[in-house]
Amino acid sequence: MLREIIEIDEEKCDGCGVCVPACAEGALQIIDGKARLISDLFCDGLGACIQECPQDAITIVKREAEPYDEIKVIENMIIAGENTMVAHLRHLHEHNEIELLSQALEFLSEKGISIEPEKIYSKKEKACACAGSPVVDFREIEETNEVGSRTSYLSHWPVQLHLLSPNAPQYKGSNLLLTADCVPFAYADYHKDFLKDKTLAIACPKLDSNQLVYMDKLTALIGSAGVQSITVMIMEVPCCSGLFRLAKAAVDYSGTNVPLKVIVIGIDGKVRKN
Repeated sequence: MLREIIEIDEEKCDGCGVCVPACAEGALQIIDGKARLISDLFCDGLGACIQECPQDAITIVKREAEPYDEIKVIENMIIAGENTMVAHLRHLHEHNEIELLSQALEFLSEKGISIEPEKIYSKKEKACACAGSPVVDFREIEETNEVGSRTSYLSHWPVQLHLLSPNAPQYKGSNLLLTADCVPFAYADYHKDFLKDKTLAIACPKLDSNQLVYMDKLTALIGSAGVQSITVMIMEVPCCSGLFRLAKAAVDYSGTNVPLKVIVIGIDGKVRKN
């Protein structure tokens, strides 16, 4: 596949090794006096090693490469030890790689390995292992001279995932916007920027009960209703990633190629990943 991946200029590289510990995936080693990318599978293309190289020998290029494999990386991290594994998980979190972090944590859970949340997330985020729990006063409201009313782009009802019917005509062949409950409160232009021309389903992956029903509903929306795409909008807090995992599991279970996209909103109301 064509993707972004690092490239090392051997003429510039002096084999100092500073880049090796900077790579949280263990993709770099010093071999024959030069830094080498040992496997495409281990390089996520985020380039954390670039800023550490004193010789400016590392760049990001786009080329044919094997796809990055999070499971193989985390297996390697388990062998390397907890400190290396935690550094990798923190790296994913800091780069807002919600899907990859979810894959890693789910795999570790299956292996019976538990990582304390405070080792991955900052103290500000970790209360009760949920970044949404602490009280945070993070900004002053900037007054604007808005006049008139905003347009609502909500086209149907109900929208709560427990209550909606996948057989409702509005979902047939639509583009679904699956949204965590808190998102529209955090992002001011939610309707205009994201809801327009989409059908809506809302859910909370942390507080809602009986999420097996959610899985059934999403599978039916993909199979019976034939939704054309699913956009998942979540907050940057760790517990919110569960909604994306549900959607991905539903797509995988359906055996279809429905496009799946995740948009992450910060608690300050800014888009973290789009």
